[in-house]
Amino acid sequence: MLKKIIISGFGGQGGLAIGKNLAEAGMEAGFHVTWAPSYGPEMRGGTANCSVVISTKPIGSPVFASSTELIALNEPSLEKFEAGVQPGGSVFVNCDVVTDQVRREDLTACYIPCAKTAEEVGSPKVGNMVMLGAYVAKTGFLKPETIEIMIAQMFAGPKAKFVPLNIEAFRRGMACVR
Repeated sequence: MLKKIIISGFGGQGGLAIGKNLAEAGMEAGFHVTWAPSYGPEMRGGTANCSVVISTKPIGSPVFASSTELIALNEPSLEKFEAGVQPGGSVFVNCDVVTDQVRREDLTACYIPCAKTAEEVGSPKVGNMVMLGAYVAKTGFLKPETIEIMIAQMFAGPKAKFVPLNIEAFRRGMACVR
């Protein structure tokens, strides 16, 4: 198994947190992983992205030319990275922000209402956890319980009060693709 994932969105949308959660959950599950965030001018309000590689075999490089999946949290991300997804790959789209459709017919498209679902849960800030849940449910290679452990670890100490909210958003995201 080899997953090469691009996660991209505006800096405040939590795409880097999605990638970090996937990488940490992958390590917890015994996979080889890399997580390469993109910092630079993107940090000043533009589109930020990260790449995650999760594999059953050692990973030679965190850099790749084409991805197996794309998580597009905004319109520029879909425009920039759709062409680089391998035929037969999957694209996860935040359909509350992205108005375009996936153009390629050789890709599986999943449209996730991240903002709407996050509002239903009680906070617009958990849209990334909605998308993470949808990704985990659709791909099935990571256990939801592992992700929930990672969420609890991410929100430790004074932030622990946010764990139930984020886990609920994650579970609602899983329900979006079932």
